[in-house]
Amino acid sequence: MAINLSKGQKVDLTKTNPGLSKITVGLGWDTNKYDGGKDFDLDVSLFLTNAEGKVEGEKNFVFFNNPQNENGSVVHTGDNRTGEGDGDDEQVKIELSAVPANIEKIAFTITIYEATERSQNFGQVSRAYARIVNDVNNEEIIRFDLGEDFSVETGVVVGELYRNAGEWKFNAIGSGYKDGLAGLCRDYGVN
Repeated sequence: MAINLSKGQKVDLTKTNPGLSKITVGLGWDTNKYDGGKDFDLDVSLFLTNAEGKVEGEKNFVFFNNPQNENGSVVHTGDNRTGEGDGDDEQVKIELSAVPANIEKIAFTITIYEATERSQNFGQVSRAYARIVNDVNNEEIIRFDLGEDFSVETGVVVGELYRNAGEWKFNAIGSGYKDGLAGLCRDYGVN
């Protein structure tokens, strides 16, 4: 049975699930009805950071145009440009045991493509969530529903997988960014 997390909650991933190695992180959302006349395209990006919280090299910034890190242990499965339908809108496959040793944290973010130009923000997004599934048995281990706490933000740090004493943990963050992808790239050290 999945553990439902609240904002700010941290949970052991590998310690409480011995042998867990291959996971899928699914992220999903719906957009509220609005009359802006433009498509609503949300994108998942991952920042694979060192101990200082910074990305070393462009291959450690994973998104639809750079779908995997240098050794293929983190793979973005593709861009969903509409968010239509039920279930995950975008997914990331991770082989935890193969993530390079210099990667201490994997931050999962969602941004709105061309948010400023299209006058869109996370106040128009509902039912956003992240979930972690064990690939071996397809069991949902963790679920984090972001809630409706956003208004003018155009980017959100959903959560982070991070190493602690040789084990992987998950931190449910749910923190918004008014300057979207540009702000996230700045803070994670991507030029």
